[in-house]
Amino acid sequence: MQQKLLKLLQKSKTSKQLKETHLQIIVNGLMNNNFIVPKLITFSSNFISLDYGLHVFESLQNPTLISYNTLIQFFIGKTLRYALYTYNHMRVSNITPNSFTFTFLLRCFESFDALQAGEVVHSQIAKMGFESSVFAKNTLMDFYAKCGGNLGSARKVFDEMSDRDVVSWNTMIGAYMIHGNQEYALCLFEAMPERNLISWNSVIAGLLKVGNMEMARSVFKRMPEKNDVSWNTMISGYVKLGDVETARAIFDEMPEKSISSWTAMVSGYATSGAVQSARKMFDRIPEKNVVSWNAMIAGYVNNHMFDEALSLFQHMLIDGNCKPNQTTLISVLSACSHLGSHEHGKWIDSFIRKNKFDLSVPLGNALIDTFAKCGDMENAKAVFLRMAQRCIITWTTMISGLASRMMLYLLLFFQLALMEDAGRRERVFYQMVNKFGIKPRIEHYGCMVDLLGRAGKFEEALIFIKSMHLEPNVVIWATLLSACKTYRNGELLESLTRRILEQEPNNPSYLTLIMNLSSSVGRWQDTLNFRIATRDQGIVKIPGCSSIQIGNNVHEFLAKDTKHPQRKEIYRVLGCLNGHLKSCEVE
Repeated sequence: MQQKLLKLLQKSKTSKQLKETHLQIIVNGLMNNNFIVPKLITFSSNFISLDYGLHVFESLQNPTLISYNTLIQFFIGKTLRYALYTYNHMRVSNITPNSFTFTFLLRCFESFDALQAGEVVHSQIAKMGFESSVFAKNTLMDFYAKCGGNLGSARKVFDEMSDRDVVSWNTMIGAYMIHGNQEYALCLFEAMPERNLISWNSVIAGLLKVGNMEMARSVFKRMPEKNDVSWNTMISGYVKLGDVETARAIFDEMPEKSISSWTAMVSGYATSGAVQSARKMFDRIPEKNVVSWNAMIAGYVNNHMFDEALSLFQHMLIDGNCKPNQTTLISVLSACSHLGSHEHGKWIDSFIRKNKFDLSVPLGNALIDTFAKCGDMENAKAVFLRMAQRCIITWTTMISGLASRMMLYLLLFFQLALMEDAGRRERVFYQMVNKFGIKPRIEHYGCMVDLLGRAGKFEEALIFIKSMHLEPNVVIWATLLSACKTYRNGELLESLTRRILEQEPNNPSYLTLIMNLSSSVGRWQDTLNFRIATRDQGIVKIPGCSSIQIGNNVHEFLAKDTKHPQRKEIYRVLGCLNGHLKSCEVE
């Protein structure tokens, strides 16, 4: 029964499931089980609330030391008050703490920078006879070094230790390095009776962090043996300092290159702006993992190469060896947001739901931002409501999106109301700036271009674009091109195509728009040339996608879909509908 209940706890993903498991634990009389109850406390605090976890703890008749330690450990970084309450409850109940108790307490105090509370625990460690515990003393040193930067107290603990292990030395060296006292750290390092790889790597990382590259290289060369961490510490350190050439030289020296070292070089080149070198390095990776794909996609995004980021994401999906994670999707959504690619945003939203990704705060925020910037506040709102947790960025993104949309609606209202009078329409637009102090954004300009284009006033639209205070982006040109398609106006096709391809040469949506306009004005050879060029360059348009949720399953439908399990029935129904529509046309 114990194993069965433990499995039930691990499978519990909702508050309802957890409460049902809690009830079974009570019914089976296992509320004082030293293995089950600590896990119940942790899961309860995670999936329901801290208060519920504390309530479970308080319902125990005879809490054990393990239960107390589990609860205190869980409070690290979450709440200082509850940690102190649990420790005081433990003392009142005459449960003697052990070195783990003090370690968890000190880490909790450290996370809240509670120096005085830590000093009280220090005195209790001495009173209870834990002065000889190397484990407790190491934790104390680390606490003082990180909490308030109290290096004097940390060094005093180190000097008073009768026995020290390698961790003791490494902790004190790391403390000096964190606070930039590299000379003291090196002296201590040289005095170490025995060094392990952690010691060497810690010193090297510390020296690189403060920019002492020469000394870091010297220590690295002295190492009797090097592991993967040693090499990667050097590579990553030089990359962060912007010295990609030295990082590459160290990378080339590596006897066996790991995926981490390849990825570090990809990130290094991308960060320095050498995106082509990053891509060459990425393509050479023998076996890519999701981190290496993310590094290259993020490199493209950070260098404003958003089309390339989306293209690489498509290749990742086609490759199929690595599944995207939340980091991947956040980078891709950032690219969609900058491009204003509503189609890609909707596809990724469908991908998230179909693959049952947890809608974390960063992922939800990225999705809302993409929809908001594409003007789709309905889907932005739907994502907002799906999020289990929200932060200030979530609310700000939603409010900003709604405000921008409202401004566009107001502007459009004035434009439509004054459609027949160009002078008055233009006056309304500039009143927005001069009278109301609203600085036009690219969206406002785009709205005006769209209005002029829909009215067939192409020359006025071009004059308006030339008067813009912002550089026209690809959306502006594509908006005008779309209007040309509506009027089958081929006069601007060549100039607009050139401008679009200068900014977004590989965007499948824009290429499709160009081909459609070419076809509509009878330029069949141009259309054929575009199709051949698109195919040869490997540019693939993400298929149109829609989805519907039935029960707990999300059904996704793609254009020309061949993978849906019920595709035969679907196409049969579509065929019947198509035949019915044609018969209606004849009638």
